Amino acid sequence: MTEVLQDAVVVVTGAGKGIGRQIAVACARAGARLALAGRDVPALQETCEMIQALGRPAVLTPADISVPEQVHSMGARVLDELGRVDVLVCNSGVAGPTAPLWEISPEEWEATLRVNLTGTFLCCRTLLPAMIERRSGSVIVIGSITGKRPLHGRTPYATSKLGLVGLVRTLALEVGTYGIRVNLISPGFVAGPRIDRVIDAQAQELGITPQDTRQRFISASPLARLTDPGDVAAAVVFLASPAAAAITGEDLNVSTGVVMY
Repeated sequence: MTEVLQDAVVVVTGAGKGIGRQIAVACARAGARLALAGRDVPALQETCEMIQALGRPAVLTPADISVPEQVHSMGARVLDELGRVDVLVCNSGVAGPTAPLWEISPEEWEATLRVNLTGTFLCCRTLLPAMIERRSGSVIVIGSITGKRPLHGRTPYATSKLGLVGLVRTLALEVGTYGIRVNLISPGFVAGPRIDRVIDAQAQELGITPQDTRQRFISASPLARLTDPGDVAAAVVFLASPAAAAITGEDLNVSTGVVMY
C-alpha cells in the first residue's frame, strides 16, 4: 500500500480487537504512527505488537472512553509521547441489549449511549483543541447502518448511532474553518465475533435459528455477503488521506449495499 499517511499520528479507540484492530493495522501499513486506546490492555498490546512487526511505532493509551478523566489522561499521553494528533478515529462502541424497548432498563439505555455517543463527544472534545491549534486534522467516527434502518430489539444502539450522524455533521460545520474534516462511516453487518453474538441474540429474540438469522443478514446485501472488516479499515485510510481533502460532513456506507442512503 502507498504510504498515504506517512508519519501521521493516528489515534484509534477500541483498537484492541475487531474493526478497531483492522483500522489500526491498515493505518500503520499506510505509514502512520499509532496511539491505541481502549479498555482491554492485553488486546491492545497484541495490536501494538502487530503494528511494530510492520516496522511502525505504536503507543498504548488505555482508557475507558465513557469516563472523562480517563479520556483526558489518554489525550495528554498522546500529545506528550507523539507530539500532535493528525487523525482521530472514534471506533469504540458497545452493542447494548437486545430486547423490546419496554423491557430495557434505564441503566442499559444509559450505558449504551454513554459509550457510543458520549464517549465520542469526550474524545473529540479532548483532542480537537490540538488539531485546532495546528489548523489541520481529520476525525473519523464509526457509526452503523443500524442508525438508519431498524434492527429488532436494538433501540439504544440504533439511537446512539443515529445520534452520531448529527454529531458529525454539526462538528464538521464548526471546525471546517480550522482546516479539520469530520466524517462518519456506517458499516454494515461486519463479519466477526461481534456479529455472531448479535445474530445469536436476534435469533433468540425472533424465535428463529441463528442460521436463518445469518441468512437474513446476508440476503439483505446485493453482494450476498457480510462486510469484511478490512473494507471498513480501507475506508478509514481513504478518509484520513489527502485523497479525501474535499470530503467533510459525510456519512459513508460500507455495507455491501445493505443501505444505500
